[in-house]
Amino acid sequence: HQQLKQQGGTVKMLPAFRPDKAMNPDDLEVLNAYIDKLEVVTNTSINSYDAYLSALKSRHDYFGANGSSVSDHGLEQIYAEDYTSEEIKNIFEKIRAKNSISYQENLKFRSALLFEFALWNHEKGWVQQFHLGALRNNNARMLAKLGPDTGWDSIGDFSQARQLSKFLNRLDLENRLAKTIIYNLNPADNELIATMIGNYNDGSVAGKVQFGSAWWFLDQKDGMTKQINALSNMGLLSKFVGMLTDSRSFLSFPRHEYFRRLLCNLFGDDVENGELPNDMELIGKIISDISYYNAKNYFNFK
Repeated sequence: HQQLKQQGGTVKMLPAFRPDKAMNPDDLEVLNAYIDKLEVVTNTSINSYDAYLSALKSRHDYFGANGSSVSDHGLEQIYAEDYTSEEIKNIFEKIRAKNSISYQENLKFRSALLFEFALWNHEKGWVQQFHLGALRNNNARMLAKLGPDTGWDSIGDFSQARQLSKFLNRLDLENRLAKTIIYNLNPADNELIATMIGNYNDGSVAGKVQFGSAWWFLDQKDGMTKQINALSNMGLLSKFVGMLTDSRSFLSFPRHEYFRRLLCNLFGDDVENGELPNDMELIGKIISDISYYNAKNYFNFK
């Protein structure tokens, strides 16, 4: 990113902050190796939870200084357990000592860090994204052979509503809820997410909390149609920020064209059925906004 910026030109390539490894204590060896690497990168000694937060904040700041205005979090579900600062400090000490922690301590640790990340995102005016619901590393034999992210993940059936509500509500109560996009991997959660976002769209920003476009296994005609219809039925489709590409196809214009054709078909069917007015100016503006202008206005890309 820095090299491309130094070269100049019209193309912008901006980083996104993805701290999933920082808050995952499932494998203490892996997490401690991550913390050790963080010590080197930040030139600090991380022997306490406060020091860990400080080091992570410095990386959040570093990403911001290099053009980042987006964070992304890949989670089974939102973590929003109750905890005290003393509990988290003690849990971190256990982690650094490579002493096993309980399942509840695991959840508390994740909850504490996720909340801190959300505060930093709001502080900087970033957009935070949550990709929820993947059941990863199902095939232990192939995981051992090839490692993670090699094709052995599937759709999970995690409970989403209560913890998501609790997390968003805590931030909203403090007036520190950043612009937020929520993506679900289980299509059974479509209406859940579509209605949840309405609880926190306070009018301060158009479409402040978004139901993200169909993701991963759902990123196909049927999945995208169901996501769009759920948002249209339950929310405000006209403020939707639309399609995106990901790390494996980040220059994929066909993905955007595919989405736009599908979107136009859905609107066209409604017009032909008399469910929407046959007004090209009105419908055309909504489609243009979803395809481009909503995202342009929503994100702080500079």
